[in-house]
Amino acid sequence: MGLVAHLPAADLERVLDPLMSPLVWDLAHIAAYEDLWIAHRVGGLPLLHPELAAMYDAFETPRAVRGSLPLLDTPGALRYLEDVRRRSAAVLAEELDPARAELVELVARHELQHTETMRQAMAIGGVLPPGEPPAPRIPPGSAWVDIPAGPATIGAGPGGFAYDNERPRHERHLPAFQISTRPVTTATWLSFAEGGGYVRREWWSDEGWAWKEEYDITHHPSVAEAPPRAPVCHVSWFEADAFARSRGARLPTEHEWEKASASEQLDVTGHVWEWTSSVFSGYPGFTAHPYREYSEVFFDSGYRVLRGGSWATHPRVASPTFRNWDLPQRRQIFAGLRLARDLEVV
Repeated sequence: MGLVAHLPAADLERVLDPLMSPLVWDLAHIAAYEDLWIAHRVGGLPLLHPELAAMYDAFETPRAVRGSLPLLDTPGALRYLEDVRRRSAAVLAEELDPARAELVELVARHELQHTETMRQAMAIGGVLPPGEPPAPRIPPGSAWVDIPAGPATIGAGPGGFAYDNERPRHERHLPAFQISTRPVTTATWLSFAEGGGYVRREWWSDEGWAWKEEYDITHHPSVAEAPPRAPVCHVSWFEADAFARSRGARLPTEHEWEKASASEQLDVTGHVWEWTSSVFSGYPGFTAHPYREYSEVFFDSGYRVLRGGSWATHPRVASPTFRNWDLPQRRQIFAGLRLARDLEVV
């Protein structure tokens, strides 16, 4: 509620960008999701407003149509949230078994993820709260860290909360590689752009070049306004891949990123999400939980994995094993990149 307290109802109810939902949809969606999983699934109560279930289901109503629906207005959405929260409090007053407590954690993290999605829409619309985004504090300079070949333990263990796509934990053998200590900065990105980064065909994949040409893409408008030492933000995977090629490097795989994130030399303090080269897919032995639509429907369909977390990501969400994903052309996400390259072993 604090996130949107500075906004009038008109800004909450309008479409800030065709790619994003009206903020008032997100508010009511948070209420509907919480009511489904806490009051209904955990507490055994009937849904508070079953007639709203389809409209506020992310899969039943895709983003493209949400702005044209007869959504609850701002007072209605806020009232829905308040009513649901009272029901949740009553359910949570009872002692829960571990399986049900896991669903409560799912709801908490779902809301935290939506506050970041809402910030993406607010950034596009120019209506972020005062003081956001915070000024990044990243030291100058970057270096390469050598990561030796060997096994890597990937994914979340059996205990505690994790999303289904983070499990099962498994071992992978990774060749030796190098990874940059810090994300690419705005100043470095602008030198790429000014040095022909968006016209040098040899740096782009076929799909990336076709996207760039069709939409006349150059660097995101916000890049030129950012501090030079800030990690570059609002970069698509296509652009990140081209930049890496221009530097004789590549994007790390998500498994390399996870292995390297344990190094004390790496700055992984959550400035921007970091694109990896990995396609979003299930780990060996994947089992959907608690519902197929959270992860499995997105597997092997063009989405790329991002790791780490941004300034807008709550620490409760941004664990070392958390896997974010988006389409390679998307730039609304608070995403940048970190470089990697193969390490030749003599």
